[in-house]
Amino acid sequence: MKKLLLASVGFVALGIASASAADLPRQMPAKAPAYMPPPLYNWTGLYIGINGGGGFGRSDFSGAFTTGSFDTSGGLVGGTIGYNWQLPNQFVLGLEGDLDWSNIRGSSACGGTSCETRNDWLGTVRGRVGYVGWWDRVMPYITGGLAVGNIKADIAGVGSSDETKAGWTVGGGIEAAIAGPWTAKVEYLYVDLGNGSAVAGSDADFKAHVVRAGLNYRF
Repeated sequence: MKKLLLASVGFVALGIASASAADLPRQMPAKAPAYMPPPLYNWTGLYIGINGGGGFGRSDFSGAFTTGSFDTSGGLVGGTIGYNWQLPNQFVLGLEGDLDWSNIRGSSACGGTSCETRNDWLGTVRGRVGYVGWWDRVMPYITGGLAVGNIKADIAGVGSSDETKAGWTVGGGIEAAIAGPWTAKVEYLYVDLGNGSAVAGSDADFKAHVVRAGLNYRF
């Protein structure tokens, strides 16, 4: 009888414990944090940079000494400064200036001697229109504006002159954000400085295709 009573008490205690456990609040499974896409890249702001590349084109002397059109080519390297405004429609408007040391030059026979055209420095001030609606960190753009540089003409044994000329430039490129505030670009410009540097009654002109890469730091 005693054993039966103890067994009954044990079953009652087990039942009470089970009921109490059932009444405890159940722990809800942890919810995974919502996915947060990375913020869109913002192109607005000031930047400075360096650029370098090469140019090739054509020149000719006209007047007392004539050459016909001849090839010119050489390298360029320099600095860049600019500012971008990103619009709500994902277009980016910009203003950019640069100044490069240049060694674009070429020569040809003329009137029994040699005529040479050389460009020692080249600067541009250009507007830019880019679009980042396809990829927010990659911006294709078109550009155009003022080009300024020197045209140095030399006629061997006759004389030389060096004149600063203003012309125009137009082109395009692509710029991409690569890490933190750094962006990299590749661009093409067509430059026309017109005619200048008269020597002994002859004028030399300068036209060039410029291909260069650049690295910019955005503030």
